[in-house]
Amino acid sequence: MPAIVLVGAQWGDEGKGKATDVLGSRIDVVVKYNGGNNAGHTVVVGDEKYALHLLPSGILTPGVTPVIGNGVVIDPSALFTELDGLSARGVDCSRLLISASAHLIAPYHRTVDRVTERFLGVRRIGTTGRGIGPAYADKVNRIGLRVQDLFDEKILAQKVEGALETRNQLLVKVFNRRAITVEEVVEELLGYADRIRPMVCDTGLELSRRLDAGETVLFEGGQATMLDIDHGTYPFVTSSNATSGGACTGSGVPPNRVDRIVGVAKAYVTRVGEGPFPTELLDDVGEGLRRAGGEFGTTTGRPRRTGWYDALIARYTARVNGLTDLVLTKLDVLTGYETIPVCVGYDVDGVRHTEIPMTQTDFHHAKPVYEELPGWTEDISGARTFEDLPTAAQEYVLRLEELSGVRISAIGVGPEREQIVVRTDLLEG
Repeated sequence: MPAIVLVGAQWGDEGKGKATDVLGSRIDVVVKYNGGNNAGHTVVVGDEKYALHLLPSGILTPGVTPVIGNGVVIDPSALFTELDGLSARGVDCSRLLISASAHLIAPYHRTVDRVTERFLGVRRIGTTGRGIGPAYADKVNRIGLRVQDLFDEKILAQKVEGALETRNQLLVKVFNRRAITVEEVVEELLGYADRIRPMVCDTGLELSRRLDAGETVLFEGGQATMLDIDHGTYPFVTSSNATSGGACTGSGVPPNRVDRIVGVAKAYVTRVGEGPFPTELLDDVGEGLRRAGGEFGTTTGRPRRTGWYDALIARYTARVNGLTDLVLTKLDVLTGYETIPVCVGYDVDGVRHTEIPMTQTDFHHAKPVYEELPGWTEDISGARTFEDLPTAAQEYVLRLEELSGVRISAIGVGPEREQIVVRTDLLEG
């Protein structure tokens, strides 16, 4: 059975849970391979709505094994708050597996994140303040804490002491904050050791064995391609690799085991935080999209910036990830528009671009060039086949497919699990 990588094909919040809904009970394992509790999935099951942040969406599906891979940074407090919340609602969380090599978010990471953003002022990145960036920075600087360190108090204390040597200098001398003691950090983190221990294993080995046994494994990326640390709109990005390549480094599964790479994109575009956004709508139309689409952050509650579909971004993300399929979500939100603009190019100081400009400067100055497509007024929330869609909606999807350079295999027509139109099976098509 296949290994499938699922990635966001825009700036996040595309509705990746909708793609897992298409795959349904045929998935055996769902792996989160990057990011932390700085993003979220909203999953609707019947009349119940679940907001997931750190946990992979597979935790809501009976029989599926959810895995947090080595590429994730884990805030133990956030982890157990989320687990307790799901357990209180009757969700079985006992199958969760966590990589021993995943890095930890310590209290000082959250503190540094928040004070740094305030210090930057107008130059802020727009982080969630949850310590994600500082934790990844410590990982790269080789002064990070890993889950396995929770099981050796001496090693944990040594690592915390080493990290605080630099962090406290920054907090005290630059930000005028109090120093954080080794003892308080170690005491807090050790408080999670006994509870997390049964969940911890060599997840790379476990995933290899599962694939050898013929199980289907879904690798679920956090954030999205345009927020990737290498391939996104740097520096307004996250601190991990949210592209398909990150699935391998963040899980320990090699590239030659991946069979299909599925991108998820909204029928329009949204973005949270700072950074360039060529098709952004700063008018009543943008506000209308925000309200119709419920565009408020799952994790932060922040209103999302909204704009029209950008085909240049779609082609770019298809190329960078090697997409085999695209799942288009929230097509129903566009119902009622007389015409729907689609960005087919950029104008940068009078020069037409049909691909994303190479430099940050040009991308910041890019003005969208639109193609107008006919809209529709019919309610499409009950559509279950492509032919059920109004002709104008069908033509919109087909044009996006042509412009994006990848087949659109499924279309979301509402928030609930069954509100989906499947054109090509994501496992067998």
